[in-house]
Amino acid sequence: MSVLKVTTESFEQEVMNADQTVLVDFYADWCGPCKMMGPVMEEIASEREDVKVVKINVDDDMELAQKFGVMSIPTFIVFKNGQMAGRKMGANQKSDMLAMLD
Repeated sequence: MSVLKVTTESFEQEVMNADQTVLVDFYADWCGPCKMMGPVMEEIASEREDVKVVKINVDDDMELAQKFGVMSIPTFIVFKNGQMAGRKMGANQKSDMLAMLD
């Protein structure tokens, strides 16, 4: 599976109502660390069929960023059964991201 771009309109369906674990990447196009994490998110999306990986552009969907207290980017939030189950900020190793999913 590839990384899915989510907006305010599709967030409820794609994240909150998902029947699997969802890793949300809050990012911006101009953010250097966000660009560094892009390939890591793609790898996780292609390797872990049990996890949906989505990204939300904080410039386009600021209300979602505010709702979840995103103060710096990139911020990664794991949702399980519509509930926040983990959170990391900044550029991270792939192994750290995978550990957050389990």
